[in-house]
Amino acid sequence: MQTSATPTHCPYCALQCGMNLTPVPGGTVEVSERADFPVNRGALCGKGRTAPAVLSNRVRLTTPLVREGGTLVPAGWDEALDRISEGLRRTRTEHGPDGVGVFGGGGLTNEKAYALGKFARVVLGTSQIDYNGRFCMSSAAAAGTKAFGLDRGLPFPLEDIPRTGCVILVGSNLAETMPPALRFFSELKENGGTLIVVDPRRTRTAEQADLHLAPRPGTDLALALGLLHLVVAEGHVDEAYVQERTDGWEEARAAAMAHWPEQVERITGVSVPQLREAVRLFCAPEEAMVLTARGPEQQSKGTDTVGAWINLCLATGRAGRPRSGYGCLTGQGNGQGGREHGQKADQLPGYRKLDDPAARRHVAEVWGVDPDALPGPGRSAYELLDALGTDIRALLLMGSNPVVSAPRAAHVEGRIRSLDLLVVCDIVLSETAALADVVLPVTQWAEETGTTTSLEGRVLLRRQAITAPEGVRSDLEVLHELADRLGVEKGFPTDPEEVFEELRRASAGGPADYSGITYRRLAEENGVFWPCPQDSPDEEPAGSVHPGTPRLFLDRFATADGRARFAPVSHRAIAEEPDEEYPVLLTTGRVVAQYQSGAQTRRVEELNAAAPGPFVELHPRLAARLGAAEGDPVAVVSRRGRAVAPARITTAIRPDTVFMPFHWPGEGRANTLTNPALDPTSKMPEFKACAVRLEAVRT
Repeated sequence: MQTSATPTHCPYCALQCGMNLTPVPGGTVEVSERADFPVNRGALCGKGRTAPAVLSNRVRLTTPLVREGGTLVPAGWDEALDRISEGLRRTRTEHGPDGVGVFGGGGLTNEKAYALGKFARVVLGTSQIDYNGRFCMSSAAAAGTKAFGLDRGLPFPLEDIPRTGCVILVGSNLAETMPPALRFFSELKENGGTLIVVDPRRTRTAEQADLHLAPRPGTDLALALGLLHLVVAEGHVDEAYVQERTDGWEEARAAAMAHWPEQVERITGVSVPQLREAVRLFCAPEEAMVLTARGPEQQSKGTDTVGAWINLCLATGRAGRPRSGYGCLTGQGNGQGGREHGQKADQLPGYRKLDDPAARRHVAEVWGVDPDALPGPGRSAYELLDALGTDIRALLLMGSNPVVSAPRAAHVEGRIRSLDLLVVCDIVLSETAALADVVLPVTQWAEETGTTTSLEGRVLLRRQAITAPEGVRSDLEVLHELADRLGVEKGFPTDPEEVFEELRRASAGGPADYSGITYRRLAEENGVFWPCPQDSPDEEPAGSVHPGTPRLFLDRFATADGRARFAPVSHRAIAEEPDEEYPVLLTTGRVVAQYQSGAQTRRVEELNAAAPGPFVELHPRLAARLGAAEGDPVAVVSRRGRAVAPARITTAIRPDTVFMPFHWPGEGRANTLTNPALDPTSKMPEFKACAVRLEAVRT
């Protein structure tokens, strides 16, 4: 058994914190500090420290399962793979290629995401592929692409945050979702900078702020427009920058000026003095940043909302300059790379558009297929899930748990149950896997090598530290075996480095160009920032390698003319406003000890002790009207269903709002309630705001 430590990265969020793994008896590993990685400098949250617990055979899958007589029973790999291939072949024959859907995950490595997208389009011939990263940062991606011509979570490294003058953090509770990142904001304040947090709750992150703005959920767009109005009225527009580097200012300015401060106060609940103070703090230093997360993005107007915050950066001359700019705090471990290389319904590897003829030709040549044979764009994530059991009759699902994580979850669960064939590849028997016809046990982060792309756009190498248990195979092996059974004998290697070499060729020349990145470089460096083309810049010495691009847009934006675009947006209401029957707003989010749908973290004793179950956070005035005391069961009811959880009474939330974390299934499943109303551009569901009523539960 190997005894030396293996440097690698955490399997959870998009920080991808560095850690060392040392094998220990029992087939698992011990985590130790890895101080050389600049993002976390050795610090880890509880999830990272306890990640090896999920490697235990006591909690993970170690053999394929097939459904017999309504029950999942152990089976051999050949039996399971044969059953899958026969079912997929039958579905394609009876319902056409689009009768098969594919749903991926933001935790898959770049190699797996790439191979899954290729498998869907080359082997299955289906357009029906998307992934749960659609629920993460698709609104920010759409707005960033419109404004800058390119989206990358952060266009600068995290290390720039302490060196700026002011940060507006919108809809992120990173003290609980990304605890090691909080130090960058602490250092910002130590250096004399200021932090403004926008959140309807006074979270642990908001407690660190110099100014906390608590808008009504779903009104972040009006808030951003009101701030831009004051920027114009108080003479803070960088006119020279706007003229030299942007287009569309007059339309955006006119839209903002229609949102005067008193009107914005009525819409958002944020007072005019607070609005003025926010503008003062943001405009006083020479450099400043706006960072958004799920709060403004998970709305039916999320793209416009992020666009309005980008407008604030552009109008004040803060984008595309050192120590300034707009960025998105990506949530999932490989949410960035997962869409860059082919899981998203409308994208090909390298962040190429699927409906671009040149992109199709390039990728088809790498894949050795006819460009005309590639299907066109398919449905977005929720639309795909909503179509299950209708024209989509079979689903291959890798690394996702939509029974817990999707909006209107009870409906999605019903659609999943109506499938003719559900195949799930996962490391544990999640709530979704428990409904499958075939479940395949696959390798985990410590048992495989592969790359991920962090929220900084930093491509990283996760290294294998231990051997997977007997009976467990990698997702790449699964795709190889299924492709072979379905008549495609070549093109799906099982070696991740070989897959990455093909990914490099497929991404070459695209917006997310990885062609200059190799496993050897990643093993020697602390990641490489994309874009990183294979050919070095003209000014570099002959034969040198491209250094990567830690900071984007310093010279020009990625648009055709190099200029950024303002978004001419106006406030509009959320899809479902409160009324007499449903008078309260629900918003959802995470807690520090659990992660996403909880499929992994709910299997860790230490994390469950810290966060054992769901709760309903409500203001004392709302609790008094309901007659609820701390810990009493409370029912939260929306037009889509009912969830019950203990009351947690606190003044840290607005009196017109309740909060539920979304990590748990069953009676307390928050996503039973959430609204699947979609942003027209990003197709992001409106997780962050829906109308509910509260009911006391008598026991």
